[in-house]
Amino acid sequence: MMHLLTSPEAWAALLTLTSLEIVLGIDNVIFLSVIVSRIPEPQARRARQIGLALALIFRVILLSLLVWLIGLTAPVFSFAGYDFSWRDIILIGGGLFLIAKATHEIHAEVDADDEEGEGKSSRNAFFWVIAQIVVIDIVFSLDSIITAIGMAQDLEIMIAAVVIACLIMYISSGPVARFVAEHPTTKMLALAFLVLIGVALVADGFKFHIPRGYIYFAIAFSAAVEFFNVLAKRNRRKVGKPSV
Repeated sequence: MMHLLTSPEAWAALLTLTSLEIVLGIDNVIFLSVIVSRIPEPQARRARQIGLALALIFRVILLSLLVWLIGLTAPVFSFAGYDFSWRDIILIGGGLFLIAKATHEIHAEVDADDEEGEGKSSRNAFFWVIAQIVVIDIVFSLDSIITAIGMAQDLEIMIAAVVIACLIMYISSGPVARFVAEHPTTKMLALAFLVLIGVALVADGFKFHIPRGYIYFAIAFSAAVEFFNVLAKRNRRKVGKPSV
């Protein structure tokens, strides 16, 4: 352990891997922000905390099961000329879940359907949100950890990078969730991002890799445009108000 603390290569690997884990965690934060927007704020805050805690736990567990995790990339069956591993199956299933969930939420927003939770108790709605968070945490954790294994050799560095990234995700999730909840157009944009991420996961499962840099650039560009749009609306609202 001590040799890692004094090794420049170890610190460089930690910095690189932490940065990558933070970028990969954007998916998690966007999903959390959207999924908790339909439950009351006290429950939403608790759901975010539980979701990010589970994300950290899943990642550390997967890192401790490296041999088993590497085995997930071995082909288990072939179909139409493609070899599919358990990792591919999980990515395809998770991507389809993301696409279906985001499409359902977009439909609800377009139809102004606020009655989704009225037929369920607040407790049931909370546990339903947690169940969805668990499903998507498993998918994102698998993708994140397999990336980490390819970039670092020391388990200590991988765990440290994951912990730091999850702490940053925790700090940023609250402001992001509040911003999404307060601005309907931003929520629609976040849902569109989830569809895009779901398509990328399904494509990865079918061995067609879409470089994540393209996806994150599209997200960053759209988010910047939306930020200026929100800022412009706020300034127009201030100008329109009578002076007191």
